Amino acid sequence: MIVLLGVLVVIIGFATRRNPLLVVGVAGIATGLLGGLSPQKVIAAFGDGFASSRAVTIFAITLPVIGLLERYGLQEQARRLITRFAGLTTGRFLALYLLLRQVTAALGLQSVFGHAQTVRPLAAPMAEGATERKNGPLTDKAREKVRSFAASADNVGLFFGEDVFLAVGSILLITGFVNTTYHTHLEPLQLALWAIPTAICALVIHGGRLLRLDRQLERELSAPAAKDSGATSTKGAAKKAPKNSARGTTK
Repeated sequence: MIVLLGVLVVIIGFATRRNPLLVVGVAGIATGLLGGLSPQKVIAAFGDGFASSRAVTIFAITLPVIGLLERYGLQEQARRLITRFAGLTTGRFLALYLLLRQVTAALGLQSVFGHAQTVRPLAAPMAEGATERKNGPLTDKAREKVRSFAASADNVGLFFGEDVFLAVGSILLITGFVNTTYHTHLEPLQLALWAIPTAICALVIHGGRLLRLDRQLERELSAPAAKDSGATSTKGAAKKAPKNSARGTTK
C-alpha cells in the first residue's frame, strides 16, 4: 500500500503546477525505492524503459528539421499558398484538415500529420493567412484562437479516427483484456466497426464548430476596426472645430 505514495507525488506535483517531467521522474524514483528496489535498480529500470520506447524521442530529430524549414520561410510560403484559394476560409480549411486527419488515422497513418510536423509549420499559418485575407490583420487574441482551433482539429481527428484502425494499441488492449478477463472471443473488427459512428459524430460536431469559426472571427475583428474608424472621425471633428470658431471670431 505504501507504494501508492508515488501516485500522491504525481497529484501534488500537478496540483502545484510543477514541471511534469520532473514530477513523473520523482514519482517513479519514489515508487521504486518504496517498492524495495535499490537506487541502481531504479536507474536500470529508467534505462530499460527508455531503450524499449525509443520512438518517443523521435521529436529530437523532428524539431530541428521543422526549425530549419521555418527559418527558411516555410510559414510565409504556407500563408502565400492559402491566398491563392479565394473560397477557402479559415473554418473550411480546418474542417478539411480535420477530415484528412481522421481518414489517415483510420487507415493507420497516425504520424502522417501531427502538431510538430504539420499544425505548427503549415496548418496554423495557413489558417491565419486565410483569416488575414478576409478580415485584415489579426489581434493577439484572434491569432491564439485560430491556432487553438488548428490544434483541436488535429487532436479530434486523431483521437476518433485511430480507433477505426484494427491494429491500433487501444483496440488490441481492449480485446486482450476482455478476452482474458471474461473468457470471450471479441474480435478487433467488432470494436473498429462500433467506432465508426462515434468518429462520424465527432467529424460532424467539431466540423460544425470549425465552420462557425469564420463568423466568430469576423465579429471579433470587425469590432476593433469599427472602434478605430470611430476614433479617427472623432479626432478629425475635434481638429476642425477650433478652426471654424476662430474664423467666426475674426469676422
